[in-house]
Amino acid sequence: MDDIAVLRRVGDYQFGRGAGRALFPSADDLTVTQTSSGRPRQVRGPAGRLVTYGTDGRLRLGVAGGERLQRALDAPAYRVVVGDESEPYVLEGRNVFAKFVATAGADIRPRDEVLVEHEDGRLLAVGRAELPGPGMVEFETGMAVDVRDTAAE
Repeated sequence: MDDIAVLRRVGDYQFGRGAGRALFPSADDLTVTQTSSGRPRQVRGPAGRLVTYGTDGRLRLGVAGGERLQRALDAPAYRVVVGDESEPYVLEGRNVFAKFVATAGADIRPRDEVLVEHEDGRLLAVGRAELPGPGMVEFETGMAVDVRDTAAE
């Protein structure tokens, strides 16, 4: 099985049916780096890094990959929405805290890769959820998303 087929399968498993093809629609415009053992590591497209394939078998999103998923997945799947108050901090690469989360996908679990969006729908960043989606909205304290990559970079 080639690298793109493996990555598509992982994308579908991690984000739901169709996500793998949304992330990797064609192998023609992708650059896949590999580990010394030949396993895929980083996948880049024309707009930048799409994903890193971790040793735990999960994809870690880059902003370019987040943009592709944002177009492919229906809201609120894997989305954490913040307002104007958090926007400048998120764009600086700072983490998202629960008290600033307006809405979050109910199916988000800790350690899920998520999209951090502004209330107007713009993608601000991608990162790893630290709380379940409902907890992000209900809690007044605590880190909600560990921001990994921002749209400002």
